[in-house]
Amino acid sequence: MTGFIIRRLGQAIVVVFGVTLITFGLLHALPGSLARDILGPRANQQSINLFNQQNGLTKPFYVQYWDFLKNLVTGKLWSYQYSRTVNSLLASELPRDLILGITSLIISLVIAIPIGIAQAVRRNGIADYAGTTVSFILWSMPQYAVALLLIQFLSISFHVFPAEAPQGPAVSSALADPQALVLPILALALTIYAQFSRYMRSSAIDTLAQDYMRTARAKGLPERLVLSRHLLRNSLITVVTLVGLNIPLIITGTLIIEQVFNYPGAGLEYLTAALSNDYEVMLEITVLVGVVTVAGNLLADIGYALLDPRIRY
Repeated sequence: MTGFIIRRLGQAIVVVFGVTLITFGLLHALPGSLARDILGPRANQQSINLFNQQNGLTKPFYVQYWDFLKNLVTGKLWSYQYSRTVNSLLASELPRDLILGITSLIISLVIAIPIGIAQAVRRNGIADYAGTTVSFILWSMPQYAVALLLIQFLSISFHVFPAEAPQGPAVSSALADPQALVLPILALALTIYAQFSRYMRSSAIDTLAQDYMRTARAKGLPERLVLSRHLLRNSLITVVTLVGLNIPLIITGTLIIEQVFNYPGAGLEYLTAALSNDYEVMLEITVLVGVVTVAGNLLADIGYALLDPRIRY
């Protein structure tokens, strides 16, 4: 198991290094001038040359890339728009994303796993058809549509929850108003649930058709133990893959939800940085998403090995 994790970790480090190189190269190759974007269209050539010299933009590409790596590791990447380090900017934005993304992910898993198994066990029944219909409707709807419907029914029509997410620069401001978090979390959880439940149902149906399931029942093992020991564990491999792929959404995948509910977070910050050409913010968030993506896949690989010992070898 240790060797398996070390091999996967080594591969992850190589991929992260490639992400930093590709990201920096793509942004470096963009047309236009960073100095012109920061100083404005009326800046003279002397000011532009001074800006490029002060920020190392006249150095060769490989030197700029090495400086970027050093600044990234030491937390010295600078946001020209906010005149502060990107790390300090994300330190106030990411915790709110973690609250929204992790809570939505946990809720969707808690709902999707038992419902998917129940649909597979009672396949082609009324409950299965009802669950399939709900999942298809939610899966086919974009996030903003789900969010707007929730606002219409639960906020405007019935006044159950606020239509706007908690505001304020600190995480405590979000936690101080939990009612305002309900609709953003619910909107994100419903879209994730639809995907998880469909895959869980399909995986459980495949597992039910395996010989070891029939053998367990033939030995007289109680149905409760058959479902918990054999069906659940072997059906979770597909869901583990989805969880690993959805972990990066915790950072930037909530962009639409943040926009609809006016929820300040890293996704909205990335959009603002892209519109204002704040390249340092774009670079760090993109690299961060790449690192989280690699980490999600690494956790999925470890989850495979824990669920199925054969995968370790």
